[in-house]
Amino acid sequence: MMWVAGCDVGSLTAKAVILEDKKIIAGEWIRVASNPVISAQKVIQQALSKARLSMDSIVCCCTTGYGRTEIPFASLNMSEISCHGMGAFFLDKQIRTVIDMGGQDCKVIALDDHGYVSQFSMNDKCAAGTGRSLEMLSDSLGIEFEQLGEISLKSRHPVPLTNKCTIYMELEVMSYVYEKKKLKDIAAGITLALARRVAQLASSIPLNTQIAFTGGVSKNTAVVKHLESLLDISFTKLPFDPQLIGALGAAVFALANTQG
Repeated sequence: MMWVAGCDVGSLTAKAVILEDKKIIAGEWIRVASNPVISAQKVIQQALSKARLSMDSIVCCCTTGYGRTEIPFASLNMSEISCHGMGAFFLDKQIRTVIDMGGQDCKVIALDDHGYVSQFSMNDKCAAGTGRSLEMLSDSLGIEFEQLGEISLKSRHPVPLTNKCTIYMELEVMSYVYEKKKLKDIAAGITLALARRVAQLASSIPLNTQIAFTGGVSKNTAVVKHLESLLDISFTKLPFDPQLIGALGAAVFALANTQG
């Protein structure tokens, strides 16, 4: 048996996945610590503990994400764009498009027949349209980030949010709060506005019918529903935690590295 690992250190969370040959045996995610090295060490140890392995057992570890070049135990590193694409393709060989929404950016990725990136579009200039944006706007409503999607789905009349900057969106949200608009309608306005930003980004990439949604925001049921409606698609459900797809892709690259 051979064990490899993938570690994805993002702006909000750190993730790790362990593969035994081509089988996923452990996955873990945590909130990031004070620096990427600490985050990577903590999350990889938790994943190893779940797999009942030690770091000495790992033949190769590939890192990705914002902190990928700083991890001392990494054998190689790959871009998060490549890793999200490969991770989704590893789970379903029919996937040809991946929408990844992380803490600080959003990416729309087109894949070739081998899971490699053929084209991509990325929004990394502003927090709007990201997980961090949703967290900030949830805080403005006084609700948990995890509650936002469920509350949004109860609305039939989302309030309009016209600003593209998160700071100004936050001011709009607060004005609706002062006007005593229903919480569910404000929440729906937030998730719909974010989905529209992503749909606009996706318009620059030819969308295949087999589309996966990855990253932490993919767990927000309202954003998923809005995006499916705006893009006139149905996302292909992946048989693994969508927040761990980048780390999984990194592990797949680690496995390929051991095979030459």
